[in-house]
Amino acid sequence: MFYYLDGTIAELLPGMAVVDCGGVGYGCRTTSHTLSALKRGQRAKLYTFLHVGDAIFDLYGFATQGELNAFRMLIGVSGVGPKAALGLLSTLTPDALTLAIITEDERALTSAPGIGKKIARRMILELKDRLSGEAPGGAGASGDVLPPIVDKSTEAAQALTALGYSAQEIRAAMKGLDVTSLPLEEIIRQSLKKMAK
Repeated sequence: MFYYLDGTIAELLPGMAVVDCGGVGYGCRTTSHTLSALKRGQRAKLYTFLHVGDAIFDLYGFATQGELNAFRMLIGVSGVGPKAALGLLSTLTPDALTLAIITEDERALTSAPGIGKKIARRMILELKDRLSGEAPGGAGASGDVLPPIVDKSTEAAQALTALGYSAQEIRAAMKGLDVTSLPLEEIIRQSLKKMAK
């Protein structure tokens, strides 16, 4: 398993970066955001994901852990493959993607190539539950699904955790925010703004 590649950027191609690590060039499929952060001949670290299937052995690389986490989350949705996930993350940053899912913004999701309304709805259905900490299939004694009681600060923290932030970073970012009166998306937006400084 490859966790990351740390080497010199040998080539930048459409949708791919080639990283030279000790004389071996690893071709990583990637997003436009990662490509824009790289320069040929300069050293870089890419966090990687190896996709293996029937006659498939593709390596994906991302400039940030947050982008890698978002990619993994997306390909876990039925009907969303690596190509569609890259398209989404080339259109939306991981932060914008999380906000689009939590606020059920189908328009933002369908702005990515290859993502129609049906897939956008499925992503919202599957990922919003995960980001808000709901446990599908959890049943009470009667067999009814009991949704957990989750407050806005917990939902915001879970969304930020999914983006790769640590509990300590999230606590520091949310300190001083009026989580009672602010809408969920505003809590996330202000927390992200603090952590970006």
